[in-house]
Amino acid sequence: MGTWESWLAIAVALTLLLTLAFRVAATDLLALGCLAILVVAQAISGTTLLPTAEQAFAGYGNSGLVTVAFLFAVVTGLEFTGGTELATGWFLNRAKTLTGAQTRLFVPVAVMSGFLNNTPVVVALMPVVGDLAKRINTSTSRLLLPLSYAAILGGMCTLMGTSTNLLIADLNAEKIAAGATHRQLGFFDPAWVGVPATILGVIYMIIASRWLLPDRRGAISVSDDPRQYTVEVQVEPGGPLAGRTIEDAGLRHLPGLYIAEIQREDGTIAAAKPQEYLKDNDVLILVGALDSVVDLRKIRGLTTSDDQARKLKVPAWQRTLVEAVVSPRCGLLGKTIREGRFRSHYNAAVVAVARGDKRLTGKLGDVRLETGDVLLLEASPSFLHRQGESRDFFLVSKVKQAEIRRPEQAWYAIAIVLLMVLFAATTQKILCASLVAAIAMILFRCCTASEARRSIDWSILIVIGAAIGIGSAMGQSGAAAGIANVLLGVAGSDPILTLAAVYLATMLCTELITNNAAAMLMFPIAMGAAEGLGCAPEPMIIAVMIAASASFLTPFGYQTNMMVYGVGGYRVSDYVKFGLPLSIIVFVVSMTVIPLVWSF
Repeated sequence: MGTWESWLAIAVALTLLLTLAFRVAATDLLALGCLAILVVAQAISGTTLLPTAEQAFAGYGNSGLVTVAFLFAVVTGLEFTGGTELATGWFLNRAKTLTGAQTRLFVPVAVMSGFLNNTPVVVALMPVVGDLAKRINTSTSRLLLPLSYAAILGGMCTLMGTSTNLLIADLNAEKIAAGATHRQLGFFDPAWVGVPATILGVIYMIIASRWLLPDRRGAISVSDDPRQYTVEVQVEPGGPLAGRTIEDAGLRHLPGLYIAEIQREDGTIAAAKPQEYLKDNDVLILVGALDSVVDLRKIRGLTTSDDQARKLKVPAWQRTLVEAVVSPRCGLLGKTIREGRFRSHYNAAVVAVARGDKRLTGKLGDVRLETGDVLLLEASPSFLHRQGESRDFFLVSKVKQAEIRRPEQAWYAIAIVLLMVLFAATTQKILCASLVAAIAMILFRCCTASEARRSIDWSILIVIGAAIGIGSAMGQSGAAAGIANVLLGVAGSDPILTLAAVYLATMLCTELITNNAAAMLMFPIAMGAAEGLGCAPEPMIIAVMIAASASFLTPFGYQTNMMVYGVGGYRVSDYVKFGLPLSIIVFVVSMTVIPLVWSF
């Protein structure tokens, strides 16, 4: 490790970690800048111990990175159809507290990740986390990182839970085929360590997340919006909410939104008590802030009252939400929305009305328009251009929305994701599975091609690609192998200390050069250490398998960690603070269980 190339690679990796931790600049700019240092150094010196420009940027063709890009499109299809909510809402919507939400989220994720590749599992559940966080009035930062960690822990329990385990099992099989006498690894062999580590890890995350994870919220929360929109929705006949109480339907604790009254089909008005049963065609009058009104549209079983939106001459997937302020010159002033035939006049459906901080009563159709009223409309994109120059409205602006646009396609989206996960689990061809799933989402109109393109978070992909290039430099320069050999040298001839050194060296390499690269690097080192001690290689192999997946200290060691990095608003310091105790837990479990199950 004494070459200048290895020291430069280490310095660049540490620089990237520190600059990301202190938010010196944008994450993608920092990652590309650090990678550029290595590329320029190689170009000037001509050394073979650093990657060339072609080798350094080869990470952008990495199958894992391309898979993540396709999975963005898959997630978009789930979001715009409400597929994830349909599949998980019955279970997660019952959560009332942070602890309840984490238990209902982390335990199933850990179990599923043992039998399905953990990356698609995390991708499929990420859209749910935002809604779940709003429902229990907490930040997504309390859920996303533990979600990634739960998937990693669950993936440790079987050979197919993660690609790292499969890679090591293949390397081991090659050794046996070449004449080694030790046995093949069984499907559940990693479970001896993985199951207790997962149980203890999930318990730790549920207990510690409220203290060790940040509660990062926007500068303005839902409750800070002074406008009180009145919105009217109808219970879909025969839908999932009919026959359920307000409490069971998940409508009691809507963030920033409450039910003011219930108007029955027979004209009677019912109080919005928690145990009040909802009936077919009930009209719910709700009052709340804009963001909450938009989120309300994600709930299945609620439709626009009187079906006004469906009567628009625009397909549902082309409509958008628009805010418009009524001007003194509006031709419908003094008339109710129904009398003025608002939908026919403007080809737009009124979703909600706000009049300052006043609460409006009664149905939306009976509201008489006044100057300054803010209308939330469902309309075609052309409405923005037509009415932007109209005298009827002061201001017309598009509302950022994440509502369900194509609920009728939800089962298609769910089926596509299930087939993707099944294909990935049985063939381990995750890239192929994600590619076909992304195309299927577009073909089945779960999302459009433009929506899929816009869903890609390029900054995440840039950081992943640059991290792969820096990891390549760590391996090519000999820095990673040098660090591993130093740790093994400290262990001497004691098998327990050597086992600990193999584990720690693999874990360190995982954080620096990603899990699969660490497994490839450390497997021959671990086998060599076992041969040098004259002991069985199984304990060392299991140590490498567990440690290569135990990436809890940086965003770069594991794909799912990187995927939640930007969405959750995390910093590198959050990974260290929350992940270090978890790393210690998995290390202690490994050092306790491995010598008991596999003799040296």
